[in-house]
Amino acid sequence: MGLISNRLNCLAPSPTVAINDLALNMKVMGRSVIGLAAGEPDFDTPQHIKNAAIAAMQDGKTKYTQVDGIPELKEAICRKFKRENNIMCTSEMISVGTGGKQVLFNALMASLNPSDEVIIPIPYWVSFAGIVELCEARPIFIQGRGANPMKISAEDLESAITPNSKWLILNSPSNPGGVGYSADDLLKLAAVIRCHPQLHVISDDIYEHLIYDGFCFSTMASVAPDLQNRILTVNGLSKSYCMTGWRIGYGSGPVALIEAMSRVQSQSTSSPNTIAQYASIAALDGPTDFIAINREVFARRRQLVCKALNKIDGIDCLLPDGAFYVYPSINKLIGKKRPDGAVIGSDSDFVKYLLEAGEVAVVPGIAFGLSPYFRISYAAADDVLEDAMARIAKVTEALT
Repeated sequence: MGLISNRLNCLAPSPTVAINDLALNMKVMGRSVIGLAAGEPDFDTPQHIKNAAIAAMQDGKTKYTQVDGIPELKEAICRKFKRENNIMCTSEMISVGTGGKQVLFNALMASLNPSDEVIIPIPYWVSFAGIVELCEARPIFIQGRGANPMKISAEDLESAITPNSKWLILNSPSNPGGVGYSADDLLKLAAVIRCHPQLHVISDDIYEHLIYDGFCFSTMASVAPDLQNRILTVNGLSKSYCMTGWRIGYGSGPVALIEAMSRVQSQSTSSPNTIAQYASIAALDGPTDFIAINREVFARRRQLVCKALNKIDGIDCLLPDGAFYVYPSINKLIGKKRPDGAVIGSDSDFVKYLLEAGEVAVVPGIAFGLSPYFRISYAAADDVLEDAMARIAKVTEALT
């Protein structure tokens, strides 16, 4: 009998983490690598949030808390949902975890059985499929068949539903494509979901404040309140509030699910970081003017990166609705040769070439289920992005 569980046979390491680690190792070796693989804002946490953490420590708020979050934070989350999303909920409907990923993991672990299916639009955040598979359920991948292959329609969703469909995971704006679903888009999807009572929705709203060009954010529980008892709305402080290292995520859903998620969490991490919870209250209830300022910076960088990539022969980049990623196609580069004669046969080959020859770290599209593409995070300084775009152009133009 082997030491390692059979369930890990289907679980690959996170490609984004692997690329980031490789880039860091190259830096240690003296290479001037530009890392654009990690999804992390380069802005610091606002001072009023830090001050709340300091005050919590000074007040002795350093002990264990309730497993799935302190009441004060749950109340702040309820106020946030009402104020920003027109979602009405109570503290019993709120779960707080160690990052949004844990909230997702808890929900899927608490609800999935081996015969269950989870519908996941592609391209998808790498952990969606991994968590489903770890729960021994089946991810069902669907691709849009309209003008934008990264966005599903009501017809696409209908075609994927079976009696075993338990969840639809919808991430808007999405990682990696930055695709946003409008209120009208969500209403059309909701009309399909109503006809299939076995189907529930995980709405991953982590990038809700990072939207551009007049795109208006909407979430399923807001546009279809009659379905709220079948929706888990997941969010967190990492992206919009620049609190990645604080590790606080949260979700709102049916009480029975929230209680089951708490039971899962009680046997893993138990309560989230106490100090980070009090800091999160200050984040949710405090000033948010910095979000608009940061969004303007991201909008500028988005234009910079898309414009530069679309100037490169063989790369095509759609302008995303939100988040801080671009997901360009390299379909026209497949089959071309590197200067050393090696053939670019896949997006993985291109990403490897880009790292070796251009010292730019990005993530191959295969990690997100849609090839041949690659993902760039533009959560980096303008001069860094300009340097990276120049390097990408140089090594791509060397292909023949």
